[in-house]
Amino acid sequence: MEVPGIGPLVASALVACVPDPAIFRCGRNMAAWMGLVPRQNSSGGKERLGSITKAGNHYLRQMLFTGSMAVIRRAMQSTRRTWISRLLERRSPKVAAIALANKTARVAWALMMSGERYREPMATKA
Repeated sequence: MEVPGIGPLVASALVACVPDPAIFRCGRNMAAWMGLVPRQNSSGGKERLGSITKAGNHYLRQMLFTGSMAVIRRAMQSTRRTWISRLLERRSPKVAAIALANKTARVAWALMMSGERYREPMATKA
């Protein structure tokens, strides 16, 4: 099974553009390297988060965003209540796509580090 939003093109872009994933301490560091985390402008105990930093490779960020939009379009038509459908109730589709691209980058880092295949998350009992 493949990661939702990561097809052959995105996977090859990740392999080509990302250096050794071991240089990143965690998945968030790789997402920050790609420019998928919010810019912080904090002062005096107030934490202010802005738009994404747009650091890193533009092509790779664009590919992850495009894959995320495809997942969002499919989630909008589904009746299942997933993480992305709950996020879409609170945020616009483009903001949700950036959040999903960030999450996808973190999952990709974890898979590259462990060498395992992606497993769909198990549903929890309510």
